[in-house]
Amino acid sequence: MSARGVTVLGATGSIGQSTLDVVRRHPDRYRIVALTAHRQVDRLVADCLEFAPQVAVVGDPASAELVRARLADAGCRTAVAWGEEALVAAATLPEAEMVMAAIVGAAGLAPTLAAARAGKRILLANKEVLVMAGELFMHAANEHGATLLPVDSEHNAIFQALPADFRRGLAACGVEQILLTASGGPFRTLPLSALAGVTPEQACAHPNWVMGRKISVDSATMMNKGLEVIEAHWLFAAPPDMIQVVVHPQSVIHSAVRYSDGSVLAQLGNPDMRTPIAHALAWPERIAAGVAPLDLFAVGRLDFHAPDFERFRCLQLAYDVLRAGGTAPAILNAANEVAVAAFLERRLSFAGIPALIEATLAAVPAGPEGSLADVIAADAAARRFAGTRIDGAAAA
Repeated sequence: MSARGVTVLGATGSIGQSTLDVVRRHPDRYRIVALTAHRQVDRLVADCLEFAPQVAVVGDPASAELVRARLADAGCRTAVAWGEEALVAAATLPEAEMVMAAIVGAAGLAPTLAAARAGKRILLANKEVLVMAGELFMHAANEHGATLLPVDSEHNAIFQALPADFRRGLAACGVEQILLTASGGPFRTLPLSALAGVTPEQACAHPNWVMGRKISVDSATMMNKGLEVIEAHWLFAAPPDMIQVVVHPQSVIHSAVRYSDGSVLAQLGNPDMRTPIAHALAWPERIAAGVAPLDLFAVGRLDFHAPDFERFRCLQLAYDVLRAGGTAPAILNAANEVAVAAFLERRLSFAGIPALIEATLAAVPAGPEGSLADVIAADAAARRFAGTRIDGAAAA
């Protein structure tokens, strides 16, 4: 069996690094053909020297020159490029059978959509692609024969718990409900009055998962779960009312599916992203991921709670825009990215994140998701409004 080519979009992030760890364990099965990063030059150079991809892509020309010089000094022949067009090229390389889509945020939309149009096997870790342009993306994937394998631990768990022919319709398969689990983040029991004083350091200290700063804040507000609700809608053709969020603090059950006969099928495991990554890489086979076996005796107990929509206003907003449809989810995503960035820069309070998103949704009109241009325009309008509102508040 020849090694299968893999492009890793967002190679220096936590998902990208976990992907490379799994690939490292199976050099006979996989080979890296392209790596992309934004500005983490040191990490990207080290990975290029180890995996010798055909091409490495960064976000700007200065970073590209630095990477190119360091690779040349080390005798590495990896080509270096920069910018969105180079990302698209990396995602559509003929040698890349699989594309790990792990760029955080809206920046991952263009290359992941290009991979779908190229008919790739897409390991989807960028939920914003489906949040912003779910209808367009699913149409492209279906039209061009792309294979979508979810890498988010929750959606990967749902995929494993569904029947193989679930695409003929969930109701036809006897599915009654998708149970999307959530840890509740670090502030699940914090008094509501204390949320306004939460710091970036506190928000980024997730109790179970090791993640990047943006996704850690999203987990703390439960916007991450809201985005996952929208993602589950598109991945599994599930109406909003079929998707139930369940707060499960231990993060052992990654999600479950309830059937009409009363059965509930769940996927369990230690909270380690290498498990869903290995599953998506090898599907329909199974390979070692380097993850310790789950010790149920050590876990001891499993707790479940209904989500508090007052505490987690972002989760309610996500359900609202999913029901509204069109470009409303793109507006929500853009406002959230601006709000989280401002919070991490200490220009916006933690409680100000949902307030800013709600204000943006009220101010920026949503329209139909007719084309990628419509999505990009809605995204840009939301970012302008949210940015102006933050600047205005700071000036006042």
